[in-house]
Amino acid sequence: MENVLITGGTGLIGSRLIELLGQSGYRVSVVSRRKEAVPGAAVWQWDVARQFIEAGAVEQADHIVHLAGAGVADERWTPARKREIMDSRTQSARLLHDTLARTGHRPKTFVSASAVGLYGADRGDALLDENSPPGTDFLAEVSKAWEQSARQIESIGIRTVLLRIGIVLSEKGGALAKIAAPVKLGAGAALGSGRQWMSWIHVEDLCRMVLFALQNPALSGPYNAVGPHPATNADLTRTLAHVLGRPLLLPNVPKLALKLAFGELAATVLGSLRVSNRRIAEAGFAYQYPELEAALRELYGKAESK
Repeated sequence: MENVLITGGTGLIGSRLIELLGQSGYRVSVVSRRKEAVPGAAVWQWDVARQFIEAGAVEQADHIVHLAGAGVADERWTPARKREIMDSRTQSARLLHDTLARTGHRPKTFVSASAVGLYGADRGDALLDENSPPGTDFLAEVSKAWEQSARQIESIGIRTVLLRIGIVLSEKGGALAKIAAPVKLGAGAALGSGRQWMSWIHVEDLCRMVLFALQNPALSGPYNAVGPHPATNADLTRTLAHVLGRPLLLPNVPKLALKLAFGELAATVLGSLRVSNRRIAEAGFAYQYPELEAALRELYGKAESK
């Protein structure tokens, strides 16, 4: 039985990934600042700020999945928060790299999260693939540094897969939960023009994509972790309201109001990123939820029909 070590294992993606890996015959462990029980996984201690990781955590891993990183949309982007968003990703990868280099251990695979934000905050209607040039805004710089830190692990001879993750659809948190909250109250509305593209992926498909990367040695380098059919913000909001059986009566939320409320963070919902999944699809990945309405019904339909 192979061992998979996950960083960020208690988050939105990691918690489901632990279940999926366990169901697929893997032994799972996570690293955490506190040695508190995590269902389905062994727990090893680490402290990124002190560059400490418990002896044996890395050495027992056949594969490493690196999901650690402070939430981008959790708080306003103060200078301190920006540093935390950047350092939580790059310094954690540095700790893994230095530990692997020091111990000489070489896992079969290193899968690192990245983000479609690498392409910039707003690329309009352009269809973006893995060769598209990166942006220059804050999230693009974070994503570039994130990938550069992962490439350091690749440089010591470990197959490295970079998943540039889009908007993860889950009813348990993230962007969708924030969009759904006012819709459930009958107060939902498209944001800004509503024409901005949102490249989404169901959380189940994202976790299955991680598993696909672990199980397919031919995969390496960057892959856009998005579904095959990006949606505009207006389409996503309208489809969500339909699934929830709620009306959309309010006008679009003006850009200025969003910028006043969220500052720089507003760019994450006002920007347009239309991202292609062609590379991962051509590698053989098959989606369970390729269509937006079916994906939303799987998340909300069962609960709403009770």
